[in-house]
Amino acid sequence: MKNFDDLKYKYSQLNVFEKIIVINGIIFIIGLLLGVAKISFLKDWFALPSQFSDFLWQPWSILTYGFLHGGLFHVLFNMLFLYYFARILLNLLNVKMVLNVYLLGIISGGLAFLAIYNLVPRNYLINTSSLVGASAGIRALLVFIVIYLPYTQIRIFTFNVKLLYVMYVIMFFDLVGLAGTNQGGNVAHFGGYLLGFIYAKQLQKGNDIGLGFQKFMDYLLSYFQSSPKKASRMKTVHKSKSKNMAGVDKKEFNSLNKQKQIDVILDKISKSGYDSLSAEEKEFLFKAGKD
Repeated sequence: MKNFDDLKYKYSQLNVFEKIIVINGIIFIIGLLLGVAKISFLKDWFALPSQFSDFLWQPWSILTYGFLHGGLFHVLFNMLFLYYFARILLNLLNVKMVLNVYLLGIISGGLAFLAIYNLVPRNYLINTSSLVGASAGIRALLVFIVIYLPYTQIRIFTFNVKLLYVMYVIMFFDLVGLAGTNQGGNVAHFGGYLLGFIYAKQLQKGNDIGLGFQKFMDYLLSYFQSSPKKASRMKTVHKSKSKNMAGVDKKEFNSLNKQKQIDVILDKISKSGYDSLSAEEKEFLFKAGKD
């Protein structure tokens, strides 16, 4: 019992994306065990079916398919990318916004999959019965980072590479994959790319397109909480008379830690749009994206 309590405590200390990674791992192990017993319960009920008529009987699968994976390397690489991309964005944005991008990316990928497999003649498609995997959500996070923080770099071995170029390489293989055996999965990937692109572009204009989805999810989760808490929003900074940096006094701004400084600037973006930032504020975000 003590070991279980220790695990429970450690799990409670994880951020939401680390918890999602753990959940994906547990579901994958359960799926393996059920597969040994030749029980297809998870795939039958939670994978996204390619036929729209089947989808109508299990509409939850538009989201749950993103928590199922087809093999060890599938889940391993998806979770590694999820951990890395989420960590970049969580240093800049509030957790609910990042979660919106990820989950809406999964949904957008699922909708793209359903659209193609129900509108395009079947003789042009490689037959598939269902879709699994979190890749569409991960693609949404990737393109969101590239659009919102275009100068973000990652270190590969001994040199730095712009994440933009990494995205181009991944997108190229996804494009080639449209003619491969995982055609349905690659269709979903482009649904994720589209969502991430639109979300980032709208956020730069001051529009958070995920707020409606966030309220819906908060409403659903309230049924599973004994004392539901209101969704935490990005901290609003009271404007001082001397507006030198993102609406606050420059001395006050410099006294904040780096994360708070970023929050102050993002708060200004959410209210007035990216173009309202001064050259100094844009430069600050640019340097933060490179760290």
